[in-house]
Amino acid sequence: MGVLSSLGRYRAELSRLELASISPQTCVLLVEELAKTEKACATLRAMAAAKAADAGAHRQSGFTDPADWLGRVSGTSCGEAGRELHAAKCLQDMPATRDAAAKGALSMRQVEEIAKTETQCPGSEREMLATATRETLRALQEKGRKKRQAAVRPEELARRQRDARSVRHWRDEIGMVCGTFSLVPEVGIPFVSRLDAETDREWRRGHRAGRPEPRERHAADALERMVAGRGKGNAARADVVFVCDVRAYQRGHAHAGESCHIAGAGPVPVGTIHDAMRDAFVKGVLHDGTKIDTVAHYGRHINAEIRTALELGEPPDFDGVVCCEPGCGRRFGLEFDHVDPRANHGETSLENLAPRCRPHHRDKSERDRQRGLWSARGP
Repeated sequence: MGVLSSLGRYRAELSRLELASISPQTCVLLVEELAKTEKACATLRAMAAAKAADAGAHRQSGFTDPADWLGRVSGTSCGEAGRELHAAKCLQDMPATRDAAAKGALSMRQVEEIAKTETQCPGSEREMLATATRETLRALQEKGRKKRQAAVRPEELARRQRDARSVRHWRDEIGMVCGTFSLVPEVGIPFVSRLDAETDREWRRGHRAGRPEPRERHAADALERMVAGRGKGNAARADVVFVCDVRAYQRGHAHAGESCHIAGAGPVPVGTIHDAMRDAFVKGVLHDGTKIDTVAHYGRHINAEIRTALELGEPPDFDGVVCCEPGCGRRFGLEFDHVDPRANHGETSLENLAPRCRPHHRDKSERDRQRGLWSARGP
């Protein structure tokens, strides 16, 4: 078959490519073209594998399970191969996504996310595809998660979450105790909020002591302190923020179009908020969908009112704070940055504060410095 021999020749040509003879600028173009080619090849591979599996042709290679066969030949796990096969079959009913993937515009991870959301939320393909082509995989996954959660009644979603809770732990080859956990949002969000606050404290302590380490190691130290009862959390912030339409809260259940969710997590039944209000350290925001009025002052300190508004995220969703840099999506280790720097007389107001992760905050500060915005001094 001509195409098979052509693929062999292309692989041979790539294997002979000497990067030492290519300029860094050309390497950028090479990476971008190879990425498109890789995505196009992965799509065709998955679709061909799905066709072979439907006909049982994979058995000729000695495999009874098509996912085992595809995982072996592609060097991936059986689970990942199974998801690729499912996504490839879904492409038959998603022509726009199929065309984009065949041209190398989508990775199989993106295709899987679009297919999963379209299956549970029919009619979402176009919106998901538009997100995939202009934003990151993380942003696509976040949008898909929100749409799939919104398609389920809050009471049913809460039941599924309850049934999915789990904690697993094991020892690795060097004796480290490893684990995974899945907690319902009203339990998990307070836990990770306290862990993130303690991790930030450990990170600052490490940098002051001259031992900067990856955040994951500081998080391990933070968890150790929490388990030992020496963690302090963050007294300036609530452990969990519930956002609820005031009418739904008073009524005891939400109607269509009324919000009731945990910021940064997803929908919850109104009853969950009623239960949490009894004894948890929570921040309840009862709203009618309108924007929060501007609060401003000239000090560097962010007062409680402004911090509350910032941590809610953007209206009308109020889904928690994320890094404002396009495509980032980080929710931990955020810092509230003065858009117009304090050194340039910028106010501490809602309009002039934006959440940024540390790397993007440093980048923005350097841009401000180069623009000369740090030469002045605030009041």
